[in-house]
Amino acid sequence: MFEKIDRPERIIQFGEGGFLRGFADWMIQKLNDKGLFCGNIVAVQPIKDGMCDTLSAQNCVYTHIIRGREGSETSIINSISRCVKPYDDYGQFLDLAKEPQMRYIISNTTEAGIVFSKKDKFDDAPPETFPAKLTALLYRRFELSLDGFIILPCELIDRNGDTLKECVLKYAELWNLGEEFSQWICEKNIFTNTLVDRINTGYPKGEVIELPYTDRMLNTSEYFHLWVIETDYDLEKELPFSKAGLNVIITENELEKYRTRKVRILNGAHTSMVAHGLLSGFDTVRSCTEDEKMLRFIKKCIFEEIIPTLDMPKDELTEYANQVLVRFSNPYINHYLSSILLNSVSKFKVRVLPSVLEYIKRYGRMPKNLIFAFRRLIEYYKTQSPSDNEETVKYIKEHSLYEILQNKTLWGEDISFLCNEIEGAENAD
Repeated sequence: MFEKIDRPERIIQFGEGGFLRGFADWMIQKLNDKGLFCGNIVAVQPIKDGMCDTLSAQNCVYTHIIRGREGSETSIINSISRCVKPYDDYGQFLDLAKEPQMRYIISNTTEAGIVFSKKDKFDDAPPETFPAKLTALLYRRFELSLDGFIILPCELIDRNGDTLKECVLKYAELWNLGEEFSQWICEKNIFTNTLVDRINTGYPKGEVIELPYTDRMLNTSEYFHLWVIETDYDLEKELPFSKAGLNVIITENELEKYRTRKVRILNGAHTSMVAHGLLSGFDTVRSCTEDEKMLRFIKKCIFEEIIPTLDMPKDELTEYANQVLVRFSNPYINHYLSSILLNSVSKFKVRVLPSVLEYIKRYGRMPKNLIFAFRRLIEYYKTQSPSDNEETVKYIKEHSLYEILQNKTLWGEDISFLCNEIEGAENAD
């Protein structure tokens, strides 16, 4: 399809799916194109079945299209040099440790990927879990007396780098690899914690995108992208994301505030609108933004009741919130409310309830829109068939509002003092 550019292989990437190809690989391509970095990626297929064969069949080159209300932008991604499949050739995988120029490890093995399992053995070829595979690779590197890696996990779990490092150290102990190796893990490798944010939609189902060539790995995404990397290492010196105009924030200790911003504003808005939207006859996030009354409700939740509870500069929060609304209205993304609804009680507890309680604490009054969202959530669970834990659904259907709010298992604390407010809540439109 397109010619490859010969660059040194400097990045090992666990995962070849749409997210990494439209996020980290797209960023590396930007750095390469602008002459700010010179390095290719080796994509490792972390599970037995994946897309590496399809990617390899087109020389690991693919098209990435960004689409939104802002317009569209097409780029060719040629920064993946090759694919490695540990389940087909474990030796080839371990040989990646031999390359001294290898400097970075990027991963996205889903939220369930960073786990520890005592079933994994050192002589498995390969071990099953991603952290076990990584430990084996690191041990081979250690045996060769080479430096370690800068590790950038993109899995959507809290403190992903810390959790991954903990798993690796557990495997080192389980497999009796020695104290010297454990010390090398801690001293010669940098495990960063990260927060990633971008919607990648792959090749949209039911849609035909005309290209002058065949591309079975075509990837699409929204314009917005955010990568927050927490490390005290001067990573910008090696990977100058800011010079490439990329929305990457490298911080020593402020990852949590960006995570809180995302969870409260982006995810909180989703969870606040979902039951109300479904009960009002809407099916997607975009359809909610296209209705004047529903959009007004969403904006009031965000700008009048969520943002006032966050301790970041208001202009920063407002800019992010406006970006969120643009993302919600993207005509190329069908984000179904039924998908967001999944496990909404636990989501409400984490994403919305903290804003409710903080608002009351700071202002001594109820956040009427979020309280109304709470009422609609309970109403949906009582009258519809939500996708949630069976015990949770059964409890809400069979108990009074007071008893539901009193249940610490559901909310983490007794919030029955909200009962009268929720019971009498009306849309503050």
